[in-house]
Amino acid sequence: MTRLVLVGGGHAHLSVLEALAARRPQGVDVTLITPSPQLNYSGMLPGWISGHYPQAACQIDLRPLVSAAKGQLVVDSVVGMDAARRCVGLSDGRHVHYDWLSIDAGSETATSWLEALGDKLLPVKPLDQFFAQWPERLAEAQEKGTFHLLVVGGGAAGVEIALATRHALLQSGINATVELIASDTGILQGHHRRVQDRVLAHARRVGLNVHFQRAVGTEEGVLLADGRVMAADVVIAATGARAPVWLQLSQLSLDAGGYILVNQHHRSVSHPNVFAAGDVCARPDTHLSRSGVHAVRAGPVLASNLLAVLENGPLRTYTPKSRSLYLLACGPRHAIASWGAWSAEGGWVWHWKDWIDRRFVRRFAPPAPAPNTSTQERSP
Repeated sequence: MTRLVLVGGGHAHLSVLEALAARRPQGVDVTLITPSPQLNYSGMLPGWISGHYPQAACQIDLRPLVSAAKGQLVVDSVVGMDAARRCVGLSDGRHVHYDWLSIDAGSETATSWLEALGDKLLPVKPLDQFFAQWPERLAEAQEKGTFHLLVVGGGAAGVEIALATRHALLQSGINATVELIASDTGILQGHHRRVQDRVLAHARRVGLNVHFQRAVGTEEGVLLADGRVMAADVVIAATGARAPVWLQLSQLSLDAGGYILVNQHHRSVSHPNVFAAGDVCARPDTHLSRSGVHAVRAGPVLASNLLAVLENGPLRTYTPKSRSLYLLACGPRHAIASWGAWSAEGGWVWHWKDWIDRRFVRRFAPPAPAPNTSTQERSP
């Protein structure tokens, strides 16, 4: 049997499992290794924080997808890899060997300069941990009555989470202050200035304070570049991404940030039997932003290329688009759309985002059981 191992239940691997269920080559043994049998869909995280969705609505059950692909699901975390020996190591000490490997394990939140905050620090990633801990922090805030929350990170995730948490705290009747700390380079880097201005104007309207300063964590709170220390009950880190640490000893070729270097086919430049997609990889020929958009779009190409190497077929190229549509949730059922220099906002944008997100989750949901149409005998 040819052993195909998928590391991570990320967005790109959803397409891979879908393709394997539709056309699984003979003689291939498929294994998915992931820390949780449920994928928490990041696009719906702000809506969940705001109270618009139960967690179940934001989850994709990986078990029926693996079953449909006639594969094996291993619920564990990868903590090491040896590309020369063609194996990955699990947290329980086991080693899983592969002939072909695909990695869609995502990234982690870079928090080294905030770790002095101790228990006050709540990183956004891993998402499973955030989904588990945010309700506990919200309950603490309700018990306390007053609450000071800082969100560090001026990207899309930081903006959405700051607005969502503010809405959730106010809806819970808590006397809360939420402040967003972005770097001195501004918010939403990579977005057009008009979009940045629109988001800042909305933040001012709803009373969200934004600070454009670099910050580090201390035992007392967050120390800003101007010398002020901002005390907080909780600090949510939506800061930059970092590559999984276990890649450092993998023997794969990595870029300066520790991400797997792949070519236009999303194949490792050093080990042709390894593929990668999503936040865990980097391309030397083009820029890939750390966004779920690219993982979703690269998924069908990754699936096609894995089937191609298993069946000796031609490989496809993934060409990232020069611009992407972003729909930024703003707490209430209100959102801001961004496409290059164009932007718009309103309730209709939120409903647009809601429709797209629900459709994505529904696409990978198991089919509903067929209704029982058998005729029952009736007494005369």
